[in-house]
Amino acid sequence: MMAPQGATPQIHWTENGVEHSARWRSESGMAPPKRVVIADDRTTADVAYRLACEGTALLWRGDFQNARQLLQALARRADHKHSKPGKKAKPAKPPANPTEAFHLHRQAQSQRARTLAMLLIPFEADYTIPLRRAPEVQLACNEAYGRGEEPFIASLRELLGLIGAHEWRRTGVEIPALEGRIHPHYGVFSPVRGEYVELVASTPLPKGATLGFDIGTGTGVLSAVLAKRGLARVIATDQDPRALRCARENLARLDLDGTVELLEADLFPQGRALLVVCNPPWLPARPSSPIEYAIYDPDSRMLRGFLNGLAEHLAPGGEGWLILSDLAEHLGLRTRDELLGWIAAAGLAVLGRNDIKPVHPRAADASDPLHAARAAELTSLWRLGAATA
Repeated sequence: MMAPQGATPQIHWTENGVEHSARWRSESGMAPPKRVVIADDRTTADVAYRLACEGTALLWRGDFQNARQLLQALARRADHKHSKPGKKAKPAKPPANPTEAFHLHRQAQSQRARTLAMLLIPFEADYTIPLRRAPEVQLACNEAYGRGEEPFIASLRELLGLIGAHEWRRTGVEIPALEGRIHPHYGVFSPVRGEYVELVASTPLPKGATLGFDIGTGTGVLSAVLAKRGLARVIATDQDPRALRCARENLARLDLDGTVELLEADLFPQGRALLVVCNPPWLPARPSSPIEYAIYDPDSRMLRGFLNGLAEHLAPGGEGWLILSDLAEHLGLRTRDELLGWIAAAGLAVLGRNDIKPVHPRAADASDPLHAARAAELTSLWRLGAATA
């Protein structure tokens, strides 16, 4: 029997011969595991890994720090799937092309994530964890989930993600163009790839620009850069309430909240501006969880929506700045001709383009399955204007 739409997901298990149930939490949208067994300090990594691969979740009742060690052991097994002793492993067939390599990589990452998510821990309503040597995680959970209301079960891997996000939020990311830091919230894409920020900070502003639109503001980093560069007013939009809260906090820290207006909207605000900036997700693929919407843009929805609506939101002589990586082109997910065709069909012309090479570690990691595409990647700021008749 299916749960009613909108009903709180529940997880069920048997413990000491008694049936139990609790609220299930998963920020990735993972459904509650159907099979759950109790695990503790006596559970071996090999047994745990076999159960997890079979889709059986392990609800932990032992020492919290031992659970962390077990998760690390599961990750090692997921990353190095050893064959049985004495049995020669069959070599994997190499991908036929970069597109196949991309899909195989995503498939492997998805399977890994599902396996590691099978180690579960209990939470009380106030976010305390009723396990030995459990850390205090109330602040991290409140930041991600909001105020606690009832006990629940979640994966240990998700909790560690919450803790990591809390540290990012606390320490922030240094942004040289701002001479300050941006503090990303949980579920909001962090501006760790600074090359796209550098492009927005260095490209000459359209002559006479005093008003700018920042479409899909996220942490608010590009709005802050535009305000620091001298725009008298910036209207920043996003449809994610988490992103808007994050941007509001960052702009207040930078004393720019009086310059930047935040608006919950899908793409554009009303009116026209001499500068409209958008940094959409770069890869046209389907996200496997809500958090991945910052990376994957199914059917290039946001990209095409921005292009199709740009002309009617540009003031005469204005520019639209599209910040986009060409990684999708190197992976065979989109062609340059497709992009140029969408630009032309939207009544736009390319006024210029500034390119920059990525500096993130993956670009130089030869062991990455997508290394060839990443090594060739360029991030570009496309200067777009209304096409003349």
